[in-house]
Amino acid sequence: MAATPPLVRQWMLLRALSRRSDGLTIKQMAAELGASQRTVRRDLETFRQVGFPIQQTTGRFGRKQWHLDAWREAPVLSFAFDEAVALYLGQHLLEPLAGTVFWEASRRAFRKIRASLSAEALRYIDAFAALFHQTARGTSDYSKKAEVIDRLVQAIEERRQTFITYQSLQATESVSYPVYPYGIVLHHGSLYLVGYAPDHEAIRHWKIDRVEDVTLEQLRFERPDDFDLDEHLSRSFGIFHGEGEVHVKVRFSPTVARYVHEKTWHPSQKLTSQKDGRLIAEFDLDGTEEIKRWVMSFGRHAEVLEPERLRQGVVDELRGLLESYAAPPGTPSTGGAQTRRAKTGRASPALNREGI
Repeated sequence: MAATPPLVRQWMLLRALSRRSDGLTIKQMAAELGASQRTVRRDLETFRQVGFPIQQTTGRFGRKQWHLDAWREAPVLSFAFDEAVALYLGQHLLEPLAGTVFWEASRRAFRKIRASLSAEALRYIDAFAALFHQTARGTSDYSKKAEVIDRLVQAIEERRQTFITYQSLQATESVSYPVYPYGIVLHHGSLYLVGYAPDHEAIRHWKIDRVEDVTLEQLRFERPDDFDLDEHLSRSFGIFHGEGEVHVKVRFSPTVARYVHEKTWHPSQKLTSQKDGRLIAEFDLDGTEEIKRWVMSFGRHAEVLEPERLRQGVVDELRGLLESYAAPPGTPSTGGAQTRRAKTGRASPALNREGI
């Protein structure tokens, strides 16, 4: 039986102490968590160091019990009406954690907020919630990936080597190989694992949807002290991480210029409005795979000006698309990027590099 990840174990311990106002002994906590008494003592000390109101009392016959004295020593958690409503309406932001212990706890908290409101307040919230809607197209469902996510969290926290069983987008069978997990990123409604692949001596990304199993090893790894997820992805136009430096310039028609100008697409972006209503957008990136898809999403209203290889990549995709629509429905394509991939039996370098 796999050990419970430390963060999950500590969360369970906090829950147990919160529900037992009469307190728990070290032995009772160890039995409830399935952990050693030494581990429980270490967790309690961690709670005290970070400022949680943990207290030890001595009862009859010298029996020592531990309490989470939240009411007497810690400020009572209370919210103004608008704060409670905001939290309640924001629960959808935790959807990527569905199935984990954190999701379950948040759901209980939201139910408590709902239970504390009057019938009139609930009617107001229901009416207010109807004013806002978050689309969920293309988002992932992780309700069945709780164990995988918990193991990855444990591996990241303890810096333990893992073996993941993974089936990439183009593969017909899953493969197992070692990974040093560095962190998890939420991108476009999906979770991605970022880590070091020792077999390739490079940092790669894996979509957690495609991680079938995770095995934790006892071997620890050294994560670079200067590694930072934000910095690592700062030159990516999304989740892909390239291996070069490229300056991208795109011209947008007046039809979409205002839409493009309204958003921050990348930290390096430079948006320059033209006298004729068009817009020039410039980016400094480390790859072009994702921005190519983004540019093509605007159809004829976006034109790549540089670099030439990105411009040619868009042209190749458009030729393949035109060929597909020129043939009768259902006719296999004989050209374009997809056909070249089928002939060589290889996916694009960007896809292979990211391990998706």
